[in-house]
Amino acid sequence: MSENIQIEEIQGILGKYPKEPRFALAALQDMQHAYNYIPREGLEALGMHIGRTETQLYAMATFYKAFSLTPRGKHIIKVCDGTACHIRGSANLIDGIARTIGIGPGETTADGEFSLELVNCLGACALAPVMVIDGAHYGGMTAEKLPKILESCKKSTAKEAVK
Repeated sequence: MSENIQIEEIQGILGKYPKEPRFALAALQDMQHAYNYIPREGLEALGMHIGRTETQLYAMATFYKAFSLTPRGKHIIKVCDGTACHIRGSANLIDGIARTIGIGPGETTADGEFSLELVNCLGACALAPVMVIDGAHYGGMTAEKLPKILESCKKSTAKEAVK
């Protein structure tokens, strides 16, 4: 995506909001949704739009775990590492992801297809260990089940993968 198109898209996002600081969080959420991360150009444009410094917005964007300031993969893999999932083998699942697609927690594949995030709880302890990809929950996960699931994600867009 060229920078001109991105700036136009960012301006389109910001145009939905009044030029008031109280709309910063909503605008950041829209940028995160549009790009799967918040581009620096987005922070700069938002700062000019609402009269805040880039530093102030950076502090907000880094406070919330849902935001990313670096590009993430088309498909976000979230692996629960809470107590129930950990006891039932989430570490083996994380190792399986590393063997299958070559990334660890906080990393993105070179082709930009997948990013891996560890989360403290997904609220599905009875299904432990649990993995979520693009909103679809996979319970009772094992490393052996990974290749088929990841391949089906590659064949779909992020929006199609959501169940």
